[in-house]
Amino acid sequence: MATIFYAKDAHPEALQGKTIAVFGYGSQGQAQALNLRESGFNVIIGLDPTRPTAKRAQEEGFEVVPVAEAAKRADYLQILTPDETQGDMYEESIKPHLTKGKALAFSHGFAITFKTIVPPPDVDVIMIAPKGPGHLVRRQYTEGRGVPALIAIHQDASGKAHELGLAYAYGIGATRAGVLQTTFKEEAESDLFGEQTVLCGGLSSLIKKGFETLVEAGYQPEIAYFECCHEVKLIVDLIYEGGLERMRYSISNTAEYGDLTRAEVVVGDETKTAMKKVLKQIQDGDFAREWIAEHKSGNKNFNALRAKENAHQIEKVGKELRSMMDWLPDATKSTVKK
Repeated sequence: MATIFYAKDAHPEALQGKTIAVFGYGSQGQAQALNLRESGFNVIIGLDPTRPTAKRAQEEGFEVVPVAEAAKRADYLQILTPDETQGDMYEESIKPHLTKGKALAFSHGFAITFKTIVPPPDVDVIMIAPKGPGHLVRRQYTEGRGVPALIAIHQDASGKAHELGLAYAYGIGATRAGVLQTTFKEEAESDLFGEQTVLCGGLSSLIKKGFETLVEAGYQPEIAYFECCHEVKLIVDLIYEGGLERMRYSISNTAEYGDLTRAEVVVGDETKTAMKKVLKQIQDGDFAREWIAEHKSGNKNFNALRAKENAHQIEKVGKELRSMMDWLPDATKSTVKK
């Protein structure tokens, strides 16, 4: 069983009077910074002041300073910029100011595990990783609750790294829900594996293959979309609420029998073998090196793959059908990432 920490285990005074620099003001950066400030901590934002997100941070009352200045002023440095950019930002602007006694922190184990960042030995290296997107981290906090998080200590130079990490977790509201002990390596590898084989890669491929199978067999694309994409949320919500058992309790006996007798035909041992191959590529660092190289080369392949996926028939059909769903927020009906 994992070790879990709660608010009673945290000592928020460990960060009182210290300056916390949050680098980045995207989904997680905004949520964590706002929660920290409302928990009574001193927060500055490390960001190029000309970026659109910097303007938003300023409008929300934060002092926004260049990355190097934030690194120089801060006692606790929380890096929340994209994985692929963290290494360059660290080398150029943070490393020169990362002096003895400071704490370098992350919300993902990628940079440390795959050594795109190699900190000096005289600083604490901490991870507090909320297990939810930024908007949920923020909403749960404002409602008096919290999103669970992971804590890991890579270096404990001060002897107080764990205490500092739990204080930070307290500040973003995570100790209200529970903070699980892990390692940078475990978090990074399991997170990448989950994204690639189940949550994003596996699920999106399963949805598309089901859609394509029905359309190629002559069924209407709109019907295929509802059966293979739209209704996924209904099933996932049931699993989220009470596991696979809850889902199977809620569906019809016909659906449950089909689940229990046909699932392995579609996603069976062959898929598991492929998953093990993907996991090994993650563990060996092959994926990390590939992704960093892709970023440094200008993302040509990444952009081509993204464009190809955006052009898939399921996206066109889905956009048309979602335009009919008045209950959906306008921003969710058609979102193409640039």
